[in-house]
Amino acid sequence: MGRNERRPEESAPPEIYYNETEARKYTDNSRIIKIQTALTERALELLALPDDGTPKLLLDLGCGSGLSGETLTDNNHIWVGTDISPSMLEVANERDVEGDLCLNDLGQGVPFRMGSFDGAISISAVQWLCNADTKAHDPRKRLRRFFETLYSCLSKGARAVLQIYPKDTNQASMITNAAMRVGFSGGLVVDFPHSTKAKKYFLVLMVGGSAAVPTGKTGDESMYDEEGAEEMQTSVRVNDRKTRKGKKGGKLKGKAWILNKKDQQRYKGLADVRPDSKYTGRKRKDRL
Repeated sequence: MGRNERRPEESAPPEIYYNETEARKYTDNSRIIKIQTALTERALELLALPDDGTPKLLLDLGCGSGLSGETLTDNNHIWVGTDISPSMLEVANERDVEGDLCLNDLGQGVPFRMGSFDGAISISAVQWLCNADTKAHDPRKRLRRFFETLYSCLSKGARAVLQIYPKDTNQASMITNAAMRVGFSGGLVVDFPHSTKAKKYFLVLMVGGSAAVPTGKTGDESMYDEEGAEEMQTSVRVNDRKTRKGKKGGKLKGKAWILNKKDQQRYKGLADVRPDSKYTGRKRKDRL
C-alpha cells in the first residue's frame, strides 16, 4: 500500500470494504495468514490464561474468516466469533471453522450474557469503530457501548487483548480512555516500539484487580514480518500537508509540519517530546 493510499477503514464501512472478493483475497493471502497467526499467539500470551489444562471459552471480536479462531482452536480453546461482514462469515463457514459465528456490529454492543467468557481477543478490528460511517454514528458513543458490553460479558478476573492499528496517538488515546471509563484496568502494550514495520499495539484490559500491564517485546522483529501484506499496514497516511516557500525557494517548517512531526515522535513511543502549546510553531521576532 503506497504512502498516499487511504487506510482500509477510511475507504468504506467494513461490511462493504470486505465484500466477497476482498474476503476471499484476504483469507487466501499467505502472508496475512502468517501475521494473523503471530498476532493471535501474542494475544493469547497477553491473556495470561491459567495453565490448568482446561479449555477456555474465548470471544473473538471481528473474527473475519476465522484465521485467528484457528489459532485459538490449535491451542485447545473453545471460541465464539463475531464480525460485521457477512462475506467474511460466509468464508469462515465454508472453511468449516470450529467456532460458533455471529453477525454483529461491535458499535451496537456485544450481544452476550454477563460473565459468559473467560477472555476475549480482537485482531485488527477495533480501530474501525473510530470512523463515523453514517450520520448516526458517533465514534465515542459506539466505543463506549462496545466496551460496556464487553466488560459485562467477561468473567471476573478475565482479560481482553485487543490488537489495534491506531491512525495516530489521539486515536489510540480515544480507544484506551473509552475502555478505562467503563471500569477496565490495564493499558497499551507496544511491541518493538522503535520499529516502523514491526511495531504493534495491544490494548490489554482486565476485569477486576490491578495487575501490572505486561511489557512489550523487543529484539527479534521477524515474528511480525509484514512485507507484502498490504491490507494490514499500520501507518498509511495521505500526504496532504501544504508547504510555504521562502525567499530562496526552500520549504519553511510551519506549525502544521511541527505538530505532525511531534505526533509521529509520540507515535514511535519517544518520551521526550515537548507538549503542544499556543506558542508551538510561532515565528520568533528578530532580535536587535
